[in-house]
Amino acid sequence: MMAPSGLVFLLCALYLVSGIPTGRWSDVYAVEPELKRLVDLAVREYNKASTHKDVYRQLQVTDARKQLVSGVKYDLTVLLGRTLCKKESNVNLDKCQFDYTNNVKAQKCNFSILVVPWINETKILHQLCSQEFTEEISSQKQDTLSAESEDEVLETMTLFKDFVSTYNKQYSDNEEATRRFQIFSKNLKKATEIQSMDQGTAEYGITKYSDLTEDEFRAFYLNPLLSSQPPHPMRKALLPTDSAPAQFDWRDHGAVTEVKNQGMCGSCWAFSVTGNIEGQWFLKKGSLVSLSEQELVDCDNVDHACGGGLPSSAYEAIENLGGLETEQDYSYQGHKSSCSFSTGKVSAYINSSVEISTDETEIAAWLAQNGPISIALNAFAMQFYRKGISHPFRILCLPGMIDHAVLLVGYGERDGKPFWAIKNSWGLDWGEQGYYYLYRGSGACGMNTMCSSAVVH
Repeated sequence: MMAPSGLVFLLCALYLVSGIPTGRWSDVYAVEPELKRLVDLAVREYNKASTHKDVYRQLQVTDARKQLVSGVKYDLTVLLGRTLCKKESNVNLDKCQFDYTNNVKAQKCNFSILVVPWINETKILHQLCSQEFTEEISSQKQDTLSAESEDEVLETMTLFKDFVSTYNKQYSDNEEATRRFQIFSKNLKKATEIQSMDQGTAEYGITKYSDLTEDEFRAFYLNPLLSSQPPHPMRKALLPTDSAPAQFDWRDHGAVTEVKNQGMCGSCWAFSVTGNIEGQWFLKKGSLVSLSEQELVDCDNVDHACGGGLPSSAYEAIENLGGLETEQDYSYQGHKSSCSFSTGKVSAYINSSVEISTDETEIAAWLAQNGPISIALNAFAMQFYRKGISHPFRILCLPGMIDHAVLLVGYGERDGKPFWAIKNSWGLDWGEQGYYYLYRGSGACGMNTMCSSAVVH
């Protein structure tokens, strides 16, 4: 019998290799090679022990988990289907066709399996199967199910490998990589669903955020305060007397700095406001200066740094501070630090701020005359956005659920479809070189609900 100290050593070594905490169950994902080996073993042993004349094979693994004990214990729930092969015949199980006389005759079986790697032993501890029932799967669907599933997994694995390489993704261990693959696979399907429901010309698919759950994406990159807190009161902006030109883009007039990257910090509100002030300073003073978002993250005591904030309160903070330093003097760190603002380094100031109309025709006219506008919108479609004009159904991108602040820099048409040109703060490797194009004319995703600008005299 192995000494306790030796057993402890082996358990520790096994934990380091497998990443499974001792005694706690963890999920087994479909792509794990060990799962296929164990299911194949369980099905072979089932057929050997059963009294059925017909051979059964796997229809579906409905649940799989593992636990570190004196080895690795697996608990598998497998749906088995009756085939046309007979037990006495020496056949390849993978080539056995299911019996579809009255749909598939199936059983649900639970297998408990112990794997002891250091002695190369795998043992079925327990097996329990239900009474046979009819599983309503058409023969045409089932004939292609296994092949399609394998092809789909292989294709997804190839896409995931390219994704990891393209975006230089690094994961802590194999278990984390497997979990990210599962999320990536689900997100591919979600992006396809969003694509099928879009009314514009947008393309959705793999982005650098494709390995994040929706909750993670919201926590790291969005700003829930935009819809949960009322903005600070601002005076109304005067509306232009001239009508808006057919198209206009401040990038063509030198009023927009390069796309920046907020990183894993919900500081979009700071980027939206500094972008607006950069444009205002250019129009009033004649020079385009990249201004510091980190100053706001550190020194705005009303907003919540990476936890989110409101453009309206950011304007007030800038007025109270006395202005903004440049990006070069107060560089972005992507997390809150102690405030190191210096009045001697102020490169731009503002005198006040204004709230702009919610009418899109008036928004366009104000933008063309006065400069880029700080806006907020619902980022429903942005996690998987790649290019084109995004136009989600209103029910999917509710105006009352705004959660991301951005900078409106222009508008126009592509192939007869009107759009807003929006500068985002997720880097150049997102969207169209860092830009998002959203349908114009229907208040899409609430883009017209929180429009504002600083005022520079």
